[in-house]
Amino acid sequence: MFRKSVEKLSDVLQRVMRQEGLETPLLQKRIIYAWDEVMGETVARYTGDKFIKNQTLFVKIVNPALRQDLTMMRSDIVRRLNEKVGAYVISELRIF
Repeated sequence: MFRKSVEKLSDVLQRVMRQEGLETPLLQKRIIYAWDEVMGETVARYTGDKFIKNQTLFVKIVNPALRQDLTMMRSDIVRRLNEKVGAYVISELRIF
């Protein structure tokens, strides 16, 4: 008899996603979807477009006072979003 190498399905999927270049786009989508949950309902109400480019999350905030408050909390927001998805996906946050 011979032994087969047994692997967890999650390990196989993760390896295939990494090999095919799908891991980063998936994590970026998770960061964008996590914004509303991490920031709360009030901030989500004033949030417009969100996108990631070169490890920078760009977020449009329509309320000027809220925009200023969030700008001062950028590093904390980046840390919380990365913790939410469990990986270092973004390094910077730009609020416009």
